[in-house]
Amino acid sequence: MARGRLITIEGLDGAGKTTLAQGLQERLAQRGVKVTLLREPGGVELAERIRALVKDPALTVSDRAEALLFAAARAQLVTQELEPRLAAGGWVLLDRFVDSSLAYQGAGRGLGVEAVREVNRLATGDLRPDLTLLLALDPAVGRTRQSGRGAADRMERLPDEFFVTVAAAYERLADDEPERVRRLDAGQPPEAVLEAAMRELEPLLEAP
Repeated sequence: MARGRLITIEGLDGAGKTTLAQGLQERLAQRGVKVTLLREPGGVELAERIRALVKDPALTVSDRAEALLFAAARAQLVTQELEPRLAAGGWVLLDRFVDSSLAYQGAGRGLGVEAVREVNRLATGDLRPDLTLLLALDPAVGRTRQSGRGAADRMERLPDEFFVTVAAAYERLADDEPERVRRLDAGQPPEAVLEAAMRELEPLLEAP
């Protein structure tokens, strides 16, 4: 049986990752693809509990502990869900993956992209996405979109400068791996973003 495909969706909070992921899940299912939608951190019970910890504004979490918590959640998701589904030939749409840690903890927290990359190689067994869709958005626009979501979590309370750094880090990642990371203009209407994403996925859908 042919191995499945791992498609990750990246970008700042407010970029529309969840909306795009849900749209892609529907479109791929219509094409006859066996597809599962998961999120990070989360997707399995251990990772969902870690998600609650890292988002809790009442907790003080050091930068290194934060990076390791995200990696731990990722390790469990890879073992429990991603690898079995991919091995069975299924596709996985994943809302965030290693690139989020590289941008947020490696660059945003100043821990170093390469240091965080090494931690996540261990966490994932060096699992790499077949394609990453980066929703590129002005950080100020992302912050405005976030403001209507209710109480901000621990990560969302970080200063504007943090998200500017994260956005720049995502751009560098896209420049470094253009064959894997495809930029999409997240300032467009959701349907236009979805159509652009499907065009990027078409080569994988046509591959044997």
